[in-house]
This record gives sequence, structure tokens and C-alpha cells, in this order.
Amino acid sequence: MELIAAVEGSTAAIGYGLAAIGPGIGVGLVFAAYIQSTARQPESSRMTLPYVWIGFAVIEALALLGIAFGFVFG
Repeated sequence: MELIAAVEGSTAAIGYGLAAIGPGIGVGLVFAAYIQSTARQPESSRMTLPYVWIGFAVIEALALLGIAFGFVFG
């Protein structure tokens, strides 16, 4: 049987690239919800903004854990 393509190097980079899709979607959903809530009630924008940054930080922390585990276990 003939080998058509070979994967060389670390497959952790491919795994993290696929795993980065989740946090990308999550960040988009967080900011979309904030924009929608601000459009509905503009006076609540100052009250909901800290929750946006907390959600963003948690999602990005999970993405950073994903890349760290990719290097550790890859």
C-alpha cells in the first residue's frame, strides 16, 4: 500500500488548533449577549460590563490551559 500523506512533528498543535474553536465561539457568544442586552437596556451597560470581562477571562483561561496541556502531554 502506498503512503499518500504523512503527519510529521507534534500533533499537539493540530489538537490545540481544533480545541481553540470552542473558546472562540464562547467569546463571541459572551460579547454578542452583552451587545444585545445593551441594545435592549442601554442604562444597564455599566452594570453588566464586569460580568462580560469575567466571562471573557474564564473562557480565555480554559484556552490557555488547553495549550499548556498540549505542550505537557504532547
